[in-house]
Amino acid sequence: MPNSYFSRLAHAGRRLFLVLCLSLGSAHAACPPPRFTAPADIRLPQEAVLLVVHASAAFDARVASKRGVDEAIRFAKHRGLPVIHLHDDGPPADYFAADCAADYSVRSQGGELGFDLNATQVYVVGGHLELCLSTAVNELIYRWAKQPVRSRTLTFLMDGIYSNGKSIDPAAPYYGDFNRFMDIVTWGRPGGEHWPKLTLLETMGIIRSEVHELDYIKDILPRWDTTFPDHYRIEVRMNQSSPKVLRAAPGWQPPTIRFDFIDSAAVLDAPPGYTH
Repeated sequence: MPNSYFSRLAHAGRRLFLVLCLSLGSAHAACPPPRFTAPADIRLPQEAVLLVVHASAAFDARVASKRGVDEAIRFAKHRGLPVIHLHDDGPPADYFAADCAADYSVRSQGGELGFDLNATQVYVVGGHLELCLSTAVNELIYRWAKQPVRSRTLTFLMDGIYSNGKSIDPAAPYYGDFNRFMDIVTWGRPGGEHWPKLTLLETMGIIRSEVHELDYIKDILPRWDTTFPDHYRIEVRMNQSSPKVLRAAPGWQPPTIRFDFIDSAAVLDAPPGYTH
C-alpha cells in the first residue's frame, strides 16, 4: 500500500489517542473551588465525623494517599457520617479527592480547625502527619479536654495520611530501610519538600516490628499528656487489636481517650476474610 495510507492511519491513530486522553481528563476533572463555611456556622450533631486535612498534591506530590482518602470518604458516606474538608489557599485543582462534595469545607491554612468537634468518634485522613495534621489533631484534643467528660476515639486511617518521615529517629533500627524507600520513590525527582512523602501505612510496612511500631506511634500522637488530666485513661490500638494502655486512671470505668490506627477505611466495612 502507498506510504501515504500508513501516514494517514498513523495520524488518525494519534488524533484518536488525543481524543481519548482529553475525554479521560474531563471524566476526572478537578473539583470546583470549594464553598467555604464559617467555623461558627458548622453544626455537627452526629457522634462520628470524618476530617479530611489538605488532601492536596501540593504537599503529597506522589498522590500516595489518594486511594486512602477516597476509601475514607466512601466509608463515611456509606455510614452517613458528615465529611469535613480543610483547604488551604493553594489551587483547588491540586486537591485530589474523587468525591469532593463535602458537608463542610473550611478554610484552614495550617490545619487549624476553629470549630468544636463534639463527636465521640473522629476519623482523620489527608494531612501532612508532622505539620497540618498534627495541628488539627492537637487542636481537636485540646477542644475535647474543655468539653464535658466523655470517652472518645480518634482514628488515623493510615493509607490516607502522608508524611515526610521527620519523626523517625535516625537511631531507629529501620532508619536505613526508610532512607532506601525514600531514595527509590524520589529518584530523579526535583529536590525539596514537594516529592519526598510516604503514607503512614507505608511507614508501618518499613518498621514491621510491633514493638517498634508502638514506639513510633507514641512519638507521633498529639500531646495527650499535657492536655487531658489524670482522671482520663489513655489507650492506643492498632487494627482493632487489644488496646495498649499508655496511662491508667482511677476507677472501674474511667473516661477513656483511645487513639486507633487502622490500615485503611476499606477494611472497616469489609466482609470477614477481606484483604486489601
